[in-house]
Amino acid sequence: MTETNLVSGFHAHVYFDRDTLAQAKALCEAARDRFGLVMGRMHEKPVGPHPDWSCQLAITPEKAGEVISWLAINRDGLVIFIHPETGDHLADHTNHAIWMGAIRDLDVSMFS
Repeated sequence: MTETNLVSGFHAHVYFDRDTLAQAKALCEAARDRFGLVMGRMHEKPVGPHPDWSCQLAITPEKAGEVISWLAINRDGLVIFIHPETGDHLADHTNHAIWMGAIRDLDVSMFS
């Protein structure tokens, strides 16, 4: 069993498409401003293992509970993929994954 003190942070990947771009941007900016998060770029193409357009929010372990709860209440139908940062990228993106909304197939071959 992995110890929770090995989690250095979390990434929340907010998925969107052309029709939900403005909604996703507003959600990410609101989370950034409310919780002091680092917000990544709005990727208008699949990046890394992600099958959809996405924006990453970096969350500290101390803020994880509050931020994840807030995202669950405010996502308004957007799919959000959340994973811890333990150093084991494959496990973080598979066994440790948290999904809000529809589970999407990730291309985790880069972590093998």
